[in-house]
Amino acid sequence: MTQVIQLDPESPQPESIEQAASIIRDGGLVAFPTETVYGLGADATNELAVSRIFQAKDRPADNPVIVHVSSREMLDRVADGVGPKAERLIQEFWPGPLTLVLERKKEVAPAVSAGLTTVAVRMPENRIALELIRAADTPIAAPSANVSGKPSPTTAAHVLEDLDGRIDLILDGGATNIGIESTVFDITSDPPMILRPGWITREMLIEIAGPVSCDASSEGMRRSPGTMHRHYSPRAPVILIAADSPESIEQVCRDRLKTGAVGFIGHTRVNIENVNFKPVILHDSAADYALWIYSALRKLDKQQVSIIVVEGISDAEEGAAVMDRLRRAASEVASAEEGYPRG
Repeated sequence: MTQVIQLDPESPQPESIEQAASIIRDGGLVAFPTETVYGLGADATNELAVSRIFQAKDRPADNPVIVHVSSREMLDRVADGVGPKAERLIQEFWPGPLTLVLERKKEVAPAVSAGLTTVAVRMPENRIALELIRAADTPIAAPSANVSGKPSPTTAAHVLEDLDGRIDLILDGGATNIGIESTVFDITSDPPMILRPGWITREMLIEIAGPVSCDASSEGMRRSPGTMHRHYSPRAPVILIAADSPESIEQVCRDRLKTGAVGFIGHTRVNIENVNFKPVILHDSAADYALWIYSALRKLDKQQVSIIVVEGISDAEEGAAVMDRLRRAASEVASAEEGYPRG
């Protein structure tokens, strides 16, 4: 059984933070909240400890993990060649949901970067996370605290569902307040590249860093956590209806109800009265989708639906991050014109 300690997110108990920090220093695994999702942490300078993350999550070894730091000074223990552009981004967005890809120092365990010369680093905006890193006095490698490929955890209960018995401790700081993973921004390229969209949008980055690109190449994806493999997927297959089309949603749901229970996540109230229709209604906003989408996918899996239909939202600004996660989770995408899924 994995131990769970509940903490006040505004004033976490020092003795509990020290207990978790001691586990990190000794090469163990601790799950902890950040503002994005819960992370599964290990000492980023300890190769054996980092390898335990991959084992606990069943994570492919070629998928890098993010290193979390608690100060600008700690960044210098992780990365080389932090230039003026990165400094401006750090000044503007740290602590916060922006991960920077920089040149890796040799002190960082090679498994963190999947053997690459780069390292993905961020400073979380969560008091429990920051106090844990400070108390451990080491950078902490921490991907999402879930079994690889499943929806990311936004509560301690989600972590326990996936990793009970596989890790040493969970720090329960309540639900996360953004709900999707950080933006990953590669500063080692010219122009810098967005490798994974997140709550720090392209428009925000351009304002600080100047021209940026979005890289879909396999080489670019290799440098970013959470892009090379199937992610964010529940047990049930997901159909994403990208267009705002209530008629398409209802048609797809009714068709699928002929073969089993159907889950629905979206902002349209679908007129279906059927005990096997399980709707989760969200507000039509990127913030609400980000906050609840992973919880909703997990909830519908527990209800043992055979398919989950998800209504998409606008790709604009923060919506780009939400739609990125939904496209990665989906096995089918509905055609806006035909209103019917295509693989």
